[in-house]
Amino acid sequence: MSDIEIRKVTARIGARVSGVDISEPLDDGTVTALRDALNVHKALVFDDVNLDDEGQQAFARHFGDLTTAHPTVPAVEGAPNVLPVDSERGRAANNWHTDVTFVLNPPQASTLRSITIPPYGGETLIAGSAAAYRNLPEPLRQLADTLWAEHTNDYDYAVPEEEVDEEQAAQRARFTSIKYRTAHPVVRVHPLTGERGLFIGGFAQRIVGLSVSESRKVLDLLQAYVTRPENVLRHRWSPNQLVLFDNRITQHYAIDNYDGLPRRLNRVTVAGDVPVGIEGKESYSIQGDASHYTSVATYPTAA
Repeated sequence: MSDIEIRKVTARIGARVSGVDISEPLDDGTVTALRDALNVHKALVFDDVNLDDEGQQAFARHFGDLTTAHPTVPAVEGAPNVLPVDSERGRAANNWHTDVTFVLNPPQASTLRSITIPPYGGETLIAGSAAAYRNLPEPLRQLADTLWAEHTNDYDYAVPEEEVDEEQAAQRARFTSIKYRTAHPVVRVHPLTGERGLFIGGFAQRIVGLSVSESRKVLDLLQAYVTRPENVLRHRWSPNQLVLFDNRITQHYAIDNYDGLPRRLNRVTVAGDVPVGIEGKESYSIQGDASHYTSVATYPTAA
């Protein structure tokens, strides 16, 4: 095993990893150490990575089977598991979200690799939803424990409704070309650590059993705990970086603050399990089959 060094970036979320070359095949001990670090810190930053698309996919496969790039959005040509997160293909995702929660089993982890970075701005915010859950006052925690939310891609975080020029309308049509609706527990139990986290974000559009307006008030109240500054890592991209984050217990936000300059990250995601609430009930699909996008990962019961 390599002499891995893990240095915290903030008190509650994020660590910088050194002492391991992730462009090379990793032994089991190194993978276990990285998994353990991810469980603790939720997001890991790797500097000076010597990776291409194939290498990024090989690294991500250490954590499980890969999803394809996206249920509806095209992949990088010739690389079906790689999604280009490109400013030239639409606006920054300047809305808090967890990746692809509108399907039954969203990715367990996401990797982002810097390809083109603007000279200023373009940071990615990553928030810890376990810390948010711990921050909740007891009455709110008891309420959240009982709630389920409907997640859908019919709400397009990348193309706001008020921007309806021809190109953006085409992007929205592609994003929603297959409509998905899935009910997930608002409080999700992490399959490896047993931690509880608020599993909401931009795709969560309605609380099961509440009206749209009632749902919005409840979701906004809970979301405010996720995005408290103390719970957020603000990552400023450098060339040749890779960030790995646990998609089950974080949210993220790409800041649109770089004046439309070129910005490109490549994303590769690892297949995840079906979320489970605190009573052991699994998420359930309402609309849309995502089997072409992702397999279902399984994990041992958390200690």
